Amino acid sequence: MRRPGGRRNPRESEIPMPSLNNAVVLVTGANGGIGTQFVHQALARGAAKVYATARTPRTWDDSRIVPLTLDVTDPASVQSAVEAASDATVLINNAGANPPTASLLEITEADLRQNMETNFYGPVLLARAFAPTLAAATDSVLIDVHSVASWYAFGGIYSASKAALWSATNSLRLELAPRGVHVVGVHMGYVDTAMAAHADGPKMTAADLVQAVLEGVEAGAYEVIADATTAGVKAALSSPVEMLYPEITGAGR
Repeated sequence: MRRPGGRRNPRESEIPMPSLNNAVVLVTGANGGIGTQFVHQALARGAAKVYATARTPRTWDDSRIVPLTLDVTDPASVQSAVEAASDATVLINNAGANPPTASLLEITEADLRQNMETNFYGPVLLARAFAPTLAAATDSVLIDVHSVASWYAFGGIYSASKAALWSATNSLRLELAPRGVHVVGVHMGYVDTAMAAHADGPKMTAADLVQAVLEGVEAGAYEVIADATTAGVKAALSSPVEMLYPEITGAGR
């Protein structure tokens, strides 16, 4: 950003780009396809340690990977993780869940609430819990994995929960920036993982997604738009709602 008259803001050159080199990374949902890629690629970029968290952690053949039990919907589990990973400098909110149906009218109230607990409250409360740890670190980063569903409501409560997380990420970015924490939001379409096994159409690989995310982090990006589908949906948000959802007028029938 330049000041009026073309003068450069002196703080601009003072703010270092985030780096994974020597970072201590905590990944939620580390057992899944995307989570596993975050673990391996963070180490490949120089991370000193990765806490690989899951409700039931797996065994890893690398001494730099520390399996850690974490249920993002359980406050006691979150607090235990904060205490165990007190040296974390990068938090990757990757864990998420699909609801049993995309219909807001047919989903049970229990499943409706549970999906919000996992996809919204979980990552937000984890970010809150780790905020003091990240603020005390150097080159600290918070990465929230959203979805094209943040902007396109094809997934019922899944879309609603990801939209809520997107908004929360923007708020966290504003609050954490003065504390020296770089916040990155990630949006993508289908990824070739077990969660998207039911979906038709093109899918990007988990490896390509994570590469794009970590390259974005190290380039100082605040948002990663990982594929053309997601870029198109984001661009369409400025159009009338019936352009994004033509079926509501009967044009899509």
